[in-house]
Amino acid sequence: MKKILFTLIIGLLIQASIYLSPAKSGSLSPESPNNLTGEDKNYLLNLARETLIRYLKGEPLPRINLNELSPELRQVRGCFVTLEKNGNLRGCIGYIQPIKPLCECVRENAINAATQDPRFFRVKLDELDSITIEISALTVPKKLAVKNRNMLLDALVPGKDGVILRQDQYSATFLPQVWEHFPDKESFLAALCEKAGMSPLCWQDERTEVFIYHAEVFKENRH
Repeated sequence: MKKILFTLIIGLLIQASIYLSPAKSGSLSPESPNNLTGEDKNYLLNLARETLIRYLKGEPLPRINLNELSPELRQVRGCFVTLEKNGNLRGCIGYIQPIKPLCECVRENAINAATQDPRFFRVKLDELDSITIEISALTVPKKLAVKNRNMLLDALVPGKDGVILRQDQYSATFLPQVWEHFPDKESFLAALCEKAGMSPLCWQDERTEVFIYHAEVFKENRH
């Protein structure tokens, strides 16, 4: 069970860039509500699938015309693309910082999830019918200014907050989906500390910086 949980968590984190650069103009803040419409989500899911089909066939990638898309799809945001095959993780890659429009982030990381996840062989074209695509569109990380660790526990919202811990050269993140695998906030933070290569109690250290972000998570219905 621990091995399965570890594999799942790593899949949700793999290749996550947690360099916290200043947000680009137009990026969202953690307080921003979910703002992707159903049409936006369908576009991104279709874009991800069409990208995979064309890439694996060796064909040109789907063209993106930003002028034809909604403002939400042009928003500069971080994102993750997760691939599941028959209910099992098949690849997951993304980055947290907002560095390009969401539509381009999804197109890029669809390919990365299928080909660059080091724990899996590259996805093959004949697998795509068995694969379900999930997308996590992220808001800009915001540093939590808390005076003590009890305030930190009070501030965190399980299932909603993605969390980054950083101290010196050590850092790690858990996406909001990871909360469901832990019984309480303390165990969530302890596991995140260990993921960063630090003591399980690093979250209690005042030198440890804490950032949160939110995610709009949606996936294909392949049933």
